[in-house]
Amino acid sequence: MATYLAFLRAINLGAKRVFPKDDIRRVVESVGFEEVVTHINTGNVRFESRMRSRERIERTLETAFAADRGFEVPTVVYAAKEFAALAAETRQLGEENPGLARHYVYLLKDELTTSQVADVEARASDKGLMVVRGRAAHALLEPGYQDGTVDPLGAASRLGVATNRNASVVLALAEKWCSAWMR
Repeated sequence: MATYLAFLRAINLGAKRVFPKDDIRRVVESVGFEEVVTHINTGNVRFESRMRSRERIERTLETAFAADRGFEVPTVVYAAKEFAALAAETRQLGEENPGLARHYVYLLKDELTTSQVADVEARASDKGLMVVRGRAAHALLEPGYQDGTVDPLGAASRLGVATNRNASVVLALAEKWCSAWMR
């Protein structure tokens, strides 16, 4: 059995896209995944599976979520070891960029092409910068970037299917669910 983390996009953002964590856990268990645990009500779930294909796991979850909810729930899956490495990069970027107002991590379904990476990273301004590493894009936002704006650099539309979490959530989930793989 391998451990995976799934991140659901665009849930619990109003009355029409409600998906409580207990229901998420029930649906994930219903497709045969085991040791299912959720974290807060924003679509973070950890589970174990014999499946080895990330794409197959994503399709399985998205199909089950749509059948249960009646709307599409884009889902981004990471192996626990991969997420632990992402958390280490998140910590390193935070240390290399002290004084940030915010650090958002966009979790990407697919890696970007070289030209997409260049386009995203070119979004840098006095508000902050974007750093792409594998299947993650980090928005490193400077003080004064306009609090409350999640995408002040206009990069989100260039990332494909993605969902974001702030750096503290990424680090907390890695510590909680991936400690065996942390360096």
